[in-house]
Amino acid sequence: MTLFDKFTPVRTAHQAIVDNGVDPFRLIVQHVFSPTEAMINNRRTILAGTNNYLGLTFDPQCIAAAREALERHGTGTTGSRMANGSFEGHVALEKELAAFYGCSTAIVFSTGYQANLGILSTLAGPEDVILLDADSHASIYDGCRLGGAEIIRFRHNDVNDLEKRLVRLGARATRTLIVLEGIYSMLGDRAPLAAIVAIKEKYGACLVVDEAHSLGVLGSHGRGLAEEAKLEDSVDFIVGTFSKSLGSTGGFCVSRRPELDYIRYMSRPYIFSASLCPSVVASTRMALKILEGNHQLRERLWENSHVLYEGLQKVGFSLGPEVSPVVAATVPSKEYAIAFWNGLIEQGVYVNLMLPPATPNGLSLLRCSVSAAHTTDQLTYICETFASLKEKLSELQA
Repeated sequence: MTLFDKFTPVRTAHQAIVDNGVDPFRLIVQHVFSPTEAMINNRRTILAGTNNYLGLTFDPQCIAAAREALERHGTGTTGSRMANGSFEGHVALEKELAAFYGCSTAIVFSTGYQANLGILSTLAGPEDVILLDADSHASIYDGCRLGGAEIIRFRHNDVNDLEKRLVRLGARATRTLIVLEGIYSMLGDRAPLAAIVAIKEKYGACLVVDEAHSLGVLGSHGRGLAEEAKLEDSVDFIVGTFSKSLGSTGGFCVSRRPELDYIRYMSRPYIFSASLCPSVVASTRMALKILEGNHQLRERLWENSHVLYEGLQKVGFSLGPEVSPVVAATVPSKEYAIAFWNGLIEQGVYVNLMLPPATPNGLSLLRCSVSAAHTTDQLTYICETFASLKEKLSELQA
């Protein structure tokens, strides 16, 4: 055995993908025209896999704010906030996030992935327990591992399984962190938050909700699942990202608990990572203002989500359990998924090819993400393309 033997199965799996068509990891986006269109493989392509839920990546106000910050503060911070200090934009963004959520404190991280690493690894250590939904994002799993806590998975959205595991912990339940997501990124379903909050309070546990895919999507003000369920006061920490509805990069955590202030001095991913570029901070601040003030974007997003979900359902695709901006079509095999994804690219439609082991229950998925910026014509074309390829590739399903 050598150090590199572990790469043999990966090499084999990768070659199988390459042999069946385009390698998704080597797909080149040559030019982006708008939130919903780009040039890919020299073809104008509809973007239906970018998580650009509110379509703010080309908003003129966001671009202008980023340009002004770029000219005023330069291209980057060249270091962490602990080492190089905070720029005024970092502090302003944290205050605005805290105010948006009605919380006392917010911390901004360089990516959404780092937000989960930084918060989860600091909240729960070797003497603690983390109960996480089995379908949690990779960043949640990695954040839990980094802290050294005991990790116990409960079945996806299974409240009874969660309670059974808390009961078994006995007195350790009060040293337990429950982690779940507002909208799950693979199938687009919501967590049963009210039932989980009731269990969390019954046993004295702590609750973190990752609102990455629900910020800007759920709630009357777009604050996510906790707002929609009217349970914001019962969630101890909310983690999120700027790379979905806010159209930039970065992550954050907000809380009503005073302990969040101290996490800033304890979290290695925060202390030792270069801080967000001023231009990114500026565009994010503007996008947050737009999210707060333009409820029509969220209404349009949900209209589009229904159009795509119902359109794909009508032509016979098995989808996630409920309508959301994440519309994932389950297909019968990896080979079918790869062939279908290549066919979509050839027809000018980009979606996410999701294969096991990254997917729940070994599913092969063609995952679409809807944007408020999609036109009815674009959504119709996506549904028609799915339908025509389904008929064309029917022999692979046999």
